[in-house]
Amino acid sequence: MKILSVAYIILSAATAFGFTPSLQAPTSNRGVATTSLNMAADQLYIDQNRRNVMNLILVGSAGVTVAGLGLPYLYFFMPPTPSGAGGKVVAKDALGMELKVKDYLESKLPGDRSLVQGLKGDATYLIVKDDKTLEDFGLNAICTHLGCVVPWSAPNNKFICPCHGSQYDPNGAVVRGPAPLPLALAHREANEDGKIVFSPWAETDFRTGENPWWT
Repeated sequence: MKILSVAYIILSAATAFGFTPSLQAPTSNRGVATTSLNMAADQLYIDQNRRNVMNLILVGSAGVTVAGLGLPYLYFFMPPTPSGAGGKVVAKDALGMELKVKDYLESKLPGDRSLVQGLKGDATYLIVKDDKTLEDFGLNAICTHLGCVVPWSAPNNKFICPCHGSQYDPNGAVVRGPAPLPLALAHREANEDGKIVFSPWAETDFRTGENPWWT
């Protein structure tokens, strides 16, 4: 009887302090696992969107770069567009401003040979004569050896190429190689607005007595 009394007292104390054994089955972790999977899927979806945006930015940047590098090369191989009747073009300065005969001569000295934009945009020399008028031709500044721009050397009274030493006289005829041909010619005239105009030279080259090599 004493043993039963002691067992009853222990059971009553356990019940009073909340230590009653639970017969309920343990709660399943399935709900927690499902929630975790859903969160991971959402995170994966967000990361994929970010990845797509970054790919678009990368492709767009590469496209702009390729276009910027490639278009000038494509433009180089495109035939020039005629700029006026009979292939005539108005001479322009380095800033792209059209040149007038009167204004140009007022800013130059006799014997001056300065570069302007000529046919096809090529660097072309305008020549001021001793009487302060312009020669009726312009000289293309591209060396006929390897295509360097040939500067005018006033002290030497010659065009001297800095690349390989070719030399041309004041009218562009070769006086020293390795350049094989004279500088190309262009007609020079003034239009009704007094602007300097270049047009193709297709006649005999007065320096060689031969047909122009550049046509």
